[in-house]
Amino acid sequence: MRKRTVLAAVLFAATVGMNAQKPMSAPKGGKAISDELLGIFFEDISSAADGGLYAELLQNGSFEFSPAERDGWGAGTAWKQVRPGHSLGTMQVRMDNPLNTNNATYMRLHTERVKEYYDYKGWKGYGIQNDGFNGISVKAGAKYDFSVFFRNIGNAKKVRVALVKPAQGRGQENVLLAEAILNVNAPSWTKYEAVLTSAEDCKNAVLQILVLNTGDLDIDQVSLMPQDTYKGHGLRKDLAQALADLKPRFMRFPGGCVVHGGGDGFWDTYRWKNTIGPRQERKGLKNTWGYHQSMGLGYYEYFQFCEDLGMQPVPILPCGVSCQGTNGGWSMWPTQAQDVVPMSEMDEWVQDALDLIEWANGDPATSKWAKMRADAGHPKPFGLKYLGLGNEEKISPEFCERFRYIYKKVAEKHPEIVIVGTAGPGSHPDNPDFEAGWKLADELGMPIIDEHYYEPNTYFLNKRQYDSYPRDRKTKVYLGEYAAKDKKLIDALAEGLYLLHVERNGDVVCMTSYAPLFARRDNTNWNPDMIYFDNERPYLTCSYYVQQMFGRSSGQYYYGDCVTFEGDQPGVEQPQPDVHYGQSVVLNVKTRQLFVKLVNASADAKKANLNLSRFGIKKTATQTTISGNANDENNYDQQPIVPQTKQVKAAKRMVIELAPYSMTMLQFTL
Repeated sequence: MRKRTVLAAVLFAATVGMNAQKPMSAPKGGKAISDELLGIFFEDISSAADGGLYAELLQNGSFEFSPAERDGWGAGTAWKQVRPGHSLGTMQVRMDNPLNTNNATYMRLHTERVKEYYDYKGWKGYGIQNDGFNGISVKAGAKYDFSVFFRNIGNAKKVRVALVKPAQGRGQENVLLAEAILNVNAPSWTKYEAVLTSAEDCKNAVLQILVLNTGDLDIDQVSLMPQDTYKGHGLRKDLAQALADLKPRFMRFPGGCVVHGGGDGFWDTYRWKNTIGPRQERKGLKNTWGYHQSMGLGYYEYFQFCEDLGMQPVPILPCGVSCQGTNGGWSMWPTQAQDVVPMSEMDEWVQDALDLIEWANGDPATSKWAKMRADAGHPKPFGLKYLGLGNEEKISPEFCERFRYIYKKVAEKHPEIVIVGTAGPGSHPDNPDFEAGWKLADELGMPIIDEHYYEPNTYFLNKRQYDSYPRDRKTKVYLGEYAAKDKKLIDALAEGLYLLHVERNGDVVCMTSYAPLFARRDNTNWNPDMIYFDNERPYLTCSYYVQQMFGRSSGQYYYGDCVTFEGDQPGVEQPQPDVHYGQSVVLNVKTRQLFVKLVNASADAKKANLNLSRFGIKKTATQTTISGNANDENNYDQQPIVPQTKQVKAAKRMVIELAPYSMTMLQFTL
């Protein structure tokens, strides 16, 4: 274990050392800190993936929703029968001779009669309709890629695919937005494609698939994707751009409780191998938050997005113990203990971790898994550096036994990978799981441990947890999930004040990520969230803008003696417990930029005195400020809190006026 401990220390020191050797040398008085402090944590909660970041516009395109997963679900969920012109037919759910075993369910359309009545004005056929996620939003002139797998039975078929604006009331007519005619005659499963160009904007379009001949036709894996996605990689452009604008240094995924099965046990545990390869071969699954995941956003897309944004991927894998919420574990009287994998079966979970590293970093010429990555379109390694094992499980004896086993196996095989462990749920010093988690980390010489806590804003205003952490500990902290329990301006400022404290302790805390990241307006499992959205646009919270300032001001050195507040005693470094204002000065030697961040979460205006005489700053600086009333909140109807940016004259000594309930960032070029 000592070898692993020394390696972790060398990795962290090497990172800081490499940063210090960049073109600019750091003036005296700075403390070396992590320059990966601000990242993002993506979990498929509140429909963050399907109907969210993943740009697919249809729901249940694979017909795999099942009542075994959730009461009321079925293959026809999100679909309805349509028969314009009084055509007749039936829909039949089938599983014989499927497209593949991972997608065993498909729909057979039996068209009995195709008739056109005068009052339908050209509309005819028998088929099905998908309304997407509470409507399909399309834009005039935009192109949408339609694809489907058909298997024809008997006579050849003509199939009309149409984007339709539904009739708005009695006596009104459907409006055709786009259409294509497909000639289907293949007797085995075959992919058919078309491009649909919308004639006008529509917020609630539907997709209709109409068979224009009598007979039988099998249908599976229906998809409608906008051509204009983020960097052409299948992610919704506006939501991906909102994340890019945060300037995150890493992304943790896919969870969260999604990782290890949540309240349902191991049967819905996320298995990364089911999420790679051709989309029609991926295995969908109900997730712990109560809805179905298509896995169209899978590990390949996660890693590709990290590459697109210049982020380090931080995948999290289960380690043989279910979420503590399993079997009623969230209640006061759980029905039984967490589910655990028998030790005799743990090698399967170890192999999943080893295979992931090969898939991400291996040589396609020698590695089966790396070849799958190359076949998907990425022959070069992704450069995986971090791997998380476990997600806030209760630190029970069963967990410790399994974690030790998988940790040692992975560390021995891949000492170059930095393993992120877990401190359990509720990572506070007075929590027994926290104590046990840190004990295990010290025993193993774990490089990084993941802490989680959600608290009222008073916690973030008044606690300075990391000031007391030992400086000689080998294990660094990743604050992987945290947030104040509301989304008002005072909550965001409390988080900002706490992040100033984290920056001051950037030699102990190496990464942070707010959680949850996304929530769909009409399907929200958890509040608050950083970004809310509907089919039309994202809604950015006050917390988003605080996170954005920190993401844009990463650096390698922290200076605590450059700012004083009027009325404070000399030598008192802010932020302090129970003092609701504070400062942080961070130098990025790579970009030759200096960042001064000032938070005033109090009801009184403050004056901050800046002494930047040790830095060779240029004559102008960029000042960004958010401010308002303590209870202001960005929502769907109003966005009162948005950053205000201006150029200001820079000087070695400056006085900055801080409004009540405000955060200001000054960016200087050196």
